[in-house]
Amino acid sequence: MERAAGTDRKRHTERLYVSWWGWPLPLIAAGLLAAEIHMGYPGVRAWLPYVVLVPLMAAWLLLMGRTKVEITGEELVVGKARLPLRFVGEVEVIGKDRKRKAMGPELDPAAFVVHRGWIGPIVRVHLTDPDDPTPYWVFSSRKPEKVAELLRRH
Repeated sequence: MERAAGTDRKRHTERLYVSWWGWPLPLIAAGLLAAEIHMGYPGVRAWLPYVVLVPLMAAWLLLMGRTKVEITGEELVVGKARLPLRFVGEVEVIGKDRKRKAMGPELDPAAFVVHRGWIGPIVRVHLTDPDDPTPYWVFSSRKPEKVAELLRRH
């Protein structure tokens, strides 16, 4: 299937990475856990927990930031999920003040959710596809107004 020129260009891309202030505490916790394992053992057991646990925690934090939110000319991509823009219905921006309610009592169990707690606002996109059992998508975004505007414009 050929695509028309320019339809695949990216209109918005963002990574939901862990902010710098989210790194120190997990790394300190990994260091403390390594110290607990070490607890005075000589030899390999003295340094091995630090060499394994601290880089493992750093890798986990990097892995947590691999999730992408992307709007191309034809689809919305959140993580590995793809939604053709023709099925985008009502779009809502939910701020930090209403997020707890939207992610708790108001959340439909059939909804598609990509939530990152370190990112304040979320976007809710209602689907218009009658064959899709998912009523809406809820995902975190650092620029929810821009995402909502691009989705509404389409």
